Amino acid sequence: MKKQYPITNQKTLRQTFKAEFKGTLDFKKITDHAGTGKMYKVDTRCAFVEYVDAMTRSGMISPELAQRATLD
Repeated sequence: MKKQYPITNQKTLRQTFKAEFKGTLDFKKITDHAGTGKMYKVDTRCAFVEYVDAMTRSGMISPELAQRATLD
């Protein structure tokens, strides 16, 4: 039987991350290093990676979702 995960898509994963860290992290985008686009601050990006890792280890998301998850 295939394992069922509570969070099954990137949109929901991003929503739960932003809800959990609202007020703690800055979700405002800044200009990227090349000056051609926008990116999140390094603290926000690092926190997202750690969050995805923790969600995978706790069985909340699949390893496949963790591999393709992006913050934006």
